[in-house]
Amino acid sequence: MIERKNSVFLVFILIILATFLISTFSPGATPADKKKKEALASIDKHQAEIIALSDRIWQLAETALEETQSSKLLADYAEAQGFKVERGVAGLPTAFIATYGQGRPVIGVLGEYDALPGLSQKAQPVKEALQPGAAGHGCGHNLLGTAALSSALSIKELIESGKLKGTVRFYGTPAEEATGGKVYMVRAGLFNDLDACLTWHPGAKTKVAVDSSQAIVEFIIEFFGRTAHAAGDPWDGRRAVAALELYTAGLNRMREFVRPTVRMHYSILNGGDVPNVVPAYARLWCWLRDSKGTGVQQLLSRAQHLAEGAAIMAEVEQKLTVHGGNWETLVNLTGEKLIFTNMNWLGPINFTPEEQEFAKEIQKSLGVDPKGLDGKVEPWAEPKPDPDGGSTDVGDVSWQVPTLSFNVTTAPLDTPWHAWPVVACGGMSIGHKGLIYAARVLATTMVDLYENPKYIQAMKEEFEQKRKGVVYKPFVPEGPPIIIKK
Repeated sequence: MIERKNSVFLVFILIILATFLISTFSPGATPADKKKKEALASIDKHQAEIIALSDRIWQLAETALEETQSSKLLADYAEAQGFKVERGVAGLPTAFIATYGQGRPVIGVLGEYDALPGLSQKAQPVKEALQPGAAGHGCGHNLLGTAALSSALSIKELIESGKLKGTVRFYGTPAEEATGGKVYMVRAGLFNDLDACLTWHPGAKTKVAVDSSQAIVEFIIEFFGRTAHAAGDPWDGRRAVAALELYTAGLNRMREFVRPTVRMHYSILNGGDVPNVVPAYARLWCWLRDSKGTGVQQLLSRAQHLAEGAAIMAEVEQKLTVHGGNWETLVNLTGEKLIFTNMNWLGPINFTPEEQEFAKEIQKSLGVDPKGLDGKVEPWAEPKPDPDGGSTDVGDVSWQVPTLSFNVTTAPLDTPWHAWPVVACGGMSIGHKGLIYAARVLATTMVDLYENPKYIQAMKEEFEQKRKGVVYKPFVPEGPPIIIKK
């Protein structure tokens, strides 16, 4: 009997101990976890408003530097929620900054809202334009900007209630798809006082962004010749298009003598008007990419020499004008591990059977395996030595301040990006779920940064080590950005 009583007493003690351990080490037990839950509650509270903002921006589908209404919607909402808003920053009419709080740390979150031309699409699993020929959010930026603002609002409310100390800043950054608004904001010094910066991007998988992006420079080459009658007196003319042809031949010949990471793309904007006039003017738009900004600088120098040589051979004049470009993203693995921890704390995205069916219908229409949506958090993977491709003006921000990024599922597996399936999902519940999940990851990670200065210090140490010995110079000329048109 005594032994049985002792056994019961021992079980009772073990239950008490287990309860104590669970309450101590499970999510929601620490002060930081409690504040994370409050941030999540704020996101839930404003969810309907944020989704409505996203849907309206999806409908507007305004392209680079023309996001007048989309920018105003976000700025007005931030102002109504108590943020101090500065509009038209860095000389960009559709750029703005919304700030709340005071003192350190100062943590920024990036928001984009530009669409892509020619991608208009209804929120349905079959390709059909909402408005033929119009733009569409084929990269999900209607979700990107609203999720970022949602997270900033949740932090603002914690600062307002005295539960966090510091400053939160939302950056409304236009024209990521063309021109690169963030580069002009970098040039204006708008990120100089940040302790950390966060961003995210829609994707087909939910994962931390441990891989860098490609650096890129874009420029225009113009050739100036002399007109003449192409049959009557061609010897009096100097054909600008001949120089353009020689230039593209040289550029294509150069492909054999560049690193495997290099990508070169061009489009002829002006190549003569009629065959019987020797064309006096030719113009080419060129993009050069490499895995490093320093490599792109070298490519640009070679491109200038090619232009000079082509002009000499065709006996014309030439002019090369750099219009913009981005540096590669300086990945901060210390910060990415913090994001990864919060992703796993939040768990996967659970899509409904109806949402999975919507995704599968898209996949079937494209002739790919109808696997549906992948909402799980991808395992940690070591960074690749060289990025797969693609460039972003987030890269330039990452050379000013430790910058953290991740992807969240908002579209089906194995479907093309910058295409109608992304637009379709971004205007319905699949995109909405990704938006809210991204806001949650941003908010919980920011809580960690406010609560534990050691995270920021470790991120800064990695940041300083990685940029040591490299002189950053933005690939943008003086003055406002120019939209290149035919």
